[in-house]
Amino acid sequence: MSPTPPPVLIRAEGLQRRLDGEVPVTLVHEVSLEIAAGEFICIMGPSGSGKSSLLYLLGLLDMPSAGRLLIDGRETSTMDEETLTAFRLERLGYVFQFHFLLAEFSALDNVMLPMRRLGRLNAGAARQRARELLERFDLGDQAHKFPHQLSGGQRQRVAIARALANDPQIILADEPTGNLDSVSSANVRDLLRELAHDLGKTVIAVTHDAHFSAAADRRIPIVDGRIDMHWTPGV
Repeated sequence: MSPTPPPVLIRAEGLQRRLDGEVPVTLVHEVSLEIAAGEFICIMGPSGSGKSSLLYLLGLLDMPSAGRLLIDGRETSTMDEETLTAFRLERLGYVFQFHFLLAEFSALDNVMLPMRRLGRLNAGAARQRARELLERFDLGDQAHKFPHQLSGGQRQRVAIARALANDPQIILADEPTGNLDSVSSANVRDLLRELAHDLGKTVIAVTHDAHFSAAADRRIPIVDGRIDMHWTPGV
């Protein structure tokens, strides 16, 4: 018997993102796709193609002008702001090109921030989980250092640990290796792949790096806001 395929976790139906103004601009054009639980997906495309715009829609950081987005069967466009905020905190984690760690907080305190916002764990339990996450990424001895005392690769690993703080199902990463050297980039790529393949997280990353995307289970090429399976890097 063939193995049972993993369930669809994310379903987009005709997603559009349009900026209204004197000259309206459509960033995402009627994108429909399905992403399964535990997949490592890379969204690729030329500069200005709408990659990050699509990621922000999938990550509920932006709302579609048209279309539907279902996550784990739940329709997200009808959620009120309070429900959306709680849903993002519980189910989604984010990693960006610029780590956005708070400069005045230690690595440990940065990782604790999402747990404090969600309020599911008491202070002691949140601190313990933050320590465990840092140790998982070989940062246990850096817990009390501030971002300026860490290397670029270390800062990005702290950001990944922070994204995992509330044990979300989905990790979204926007050019997570864009500011890193080749060794640090490979480390971050491997960490994200492990999150999908070892921990069962669904990982969706925007990247322009063909070496990074080669590690993905599937690539979604975006050109002019549309999925274009004929596009290849460098074209």
